[in-house]
Amino acid sequence: MMTSINMLAIDLAKGSFQVCAVTADGTVIYNRVLSRARLTALLAEHSACIAAMKACATSHHWGRVAQKHGHEVWLIPAAYVKPFVKRQKNDRADSEERPRGC
Repeated sequence: MMTSINMLAIDLAKGSFQVCAVTADGTVIYNRVLSRARLTALLAEHSACIAAMKACATSHHWGRVAQKHGHEVWLIPAAYVKPFVKRQKNDRADSEERPRGC
């Protein structure tokens, strides 16, 4: 990839996942919905970066998938994600609720 993506903020769900790619200065490169297969492919083809996701039942599985491809995984407890809520609750907004200063 031409741009330097520092973090993939991933909102996990059952069938589709919202992925927000962010540079080191906080600029959002893209924020899109991916299927399970496409998320696996993205983690495999993307250069190593931080993969941040809210800790939930499936986050450990996806964390291991990301680690297998060289990513640094951050599992964030829901209590720490809540302060970053900017607007209404939906998957697109949730994926942008990443820790600041990363």
